Amino acid sequence: MPDDLLRPTIGTGVDLTVRPWRLMSQTYVAFFGGVIASTVVAYLNAGRLGVDAAKRRLILLSGLGGLAAVIGIVALLADDTGVTTELRVLTRVVAVVCCMAQLRLQRPMDRAFQLRGSEYRSLWVVGVAATIGGALVEILILVMVVL
Repeated sequence: MPDDLLRPTIGTGVDLTVRPWRLMSQTYVAFFGGVIASTVVAYLNAGRLGVDAAKRRLILLSGLGGLAAVIGIVALLADDTGVTTELRVLTRVVAVVCCMAQLRLQRPMDRAFQLRGSEYRSLWVVGVAATIGGALVEILILVMVVL
């Protein structure tokens, strides 16, 4: 008589052929690309990990909240000279904090992936594309806020 208690359930409902990206690699995207780039990569990675839809929506909401915080910081602190170094640092801090919240939502399924013993996929191509694209979109949004 087989015992269901000892049957492995880690891979249940997860596409085992798709490899996710390392969680801590996403912080580089957050630092260099901003909140939008970080949210896109976190959302895509959550899908690769098999994170449930509710947590994926929380990732999007945290990204939206981070973007609102960045817009608020720039709107309140930008002066006539434009965006200063201090503002850039503050926006990057917000992006990394937002990324940490997104990583926390992905962590349980990432641990399950680690238990399967598979290798991670490289984030270089997607990370660079998200960094450049996200940074450009964020700059356009912030320019519209400052003007």
